[in-house]
Amino acid sequence: MKIIDVVASRGLTGFYFDDQRAIKANAGHDGFTYVGQPVTPGFTAIRQAGESVSVMLVLEDGQVAYGDCAAVQYSGAGGRDPVFLADDFIPVVEKLIKPQLVNRELNSFKVLAEEVDNLINPGTGKQIHTALRYGVTQAILDAVAKAKKQLMCEVIAEEYNTQVSDREIPVFAQSGDDRYLNPDKMIIKKAQVLPHALINNVKEKLGGKGELLLEYVEWLRNRILAIRSSEEYQPTLHIDVYGTFGLAFNNEIEPMIAYFRQLEKAAAPLKLRIEGPVDVEDRDKQIEVLKEITARLHQENINVEIVADEWCNTLADIKLFADECAGDMLQIKTPDLGGINNTIEAVLYCKEKGIGAYQGGTCNETDRSAQVCVHIAMATQPVQMLAKPGMGVDEGLMIVYNEMNRILALRKARR
Repeated sequence: MKIIDVVASRGLTGFYFDDQRAIKANAGHDGFTYVGQPVTPGFTAIRQAGESVSVMLVLEDGQVAYGDCAAVQYSGAGGRDPVFLADDFIPVVEKLIKPQLVNRELNSFKVLAEEVDNLINPGTGKQIHTALRYGVTQAILDAVAKAKKQLMCEVIAEEYNTQVSDREIPVFAQSGDDRYLNPDKMIIKKAQVLPHALINNVKEKLGGKGELLLEYVEWLRNRILAIRSSEEYQPTLHIDVYGTFGLAFNNEIEPMIAYFRQLEKAAAPLKLRIEGPVDVEDRDKQIEVLKEITARLHQENINVEIVADEWCNTLADIKLFADECAGDMLQIKTPDLGGINNTIEAVLYCKEKGIGAYQGGTCNETDRSAQVCVHIAMATQPVQMLAKPGMGVDEGLMIVYNEMNRILALRKARR
């Protein structure tokens, strides 16, 4: 089966592009927008519409395979590629990617995906934007699956020598700023990991000494225990703090360790994960400090897991963080890795090293990229995966959960 055409269309994502540096510098809210000027290059506002590009591969039998190019909400921060705008990158699909793929045989996802992932843009001398690599490789996976009459997860399992899961992968749901109302939705739907909570500002959300987050964790625990429908439901609490612990405690380890102990008590009996406690604006230093925090928590028997996020962007980054045990779990932020072949490799590498693999991503994706990511998760079996797109529990959890159960039902029906 061959590819006979490549077609690109512009689209919207499930959320927005946000200038993280401007927000950390205490940009004020004005309704759903932010007040002030952007700081990160490429932004025209602190919050602007998220854009995507859908790449469609037309096959010689008339089938159409597709994937969506999308970039993370906080583009341009933490060493990431710049803001991804459709008008800038549709021409790249037409001029660079289309000639590469037309008339190619669909024998192997891995071979074609690695080829696209390593494409160099002659205009920049660098690899093409991570969002392009992400979306085009999704389309290639779909195309190979259609050519072989398999599910996408089955193609991955066959080419990477894995087993497709026969049970659900735990799904992590995000609350967005509505961190008090949305957890109720998550509890009703029995989300297995929650609520993210978006703790991205010391003054408004963490508290100068961490007191606001401590109060929130206590409230969240009590809320779950009060309204859950069964005592068997004991979700993991996973809170992303965007480096604010480092800001509040001046990156000093001792006060942070003491604070983690307080958080552990506030969450008990539920398990607690803290994502991104510090952001020191440098990959090697980030590895060093997360390694120290993780080791200290283990030494002190504090039952809080550290999740690495910032500066853990590429497959090479993930391998370094895993090798150094810089965190109990690593977020594999799928659009940041470029080709989805890298996401597959990253999950498998974390598992090999005994580090928790969180197959994440961003609220700023699309329904299609989320569906493809479900197939990756079912084939590689990370500890958890993100409900996406959208900042909230409704649409993202529905898309991910439904695709996962379609896979389970189809595979069961074939037995």
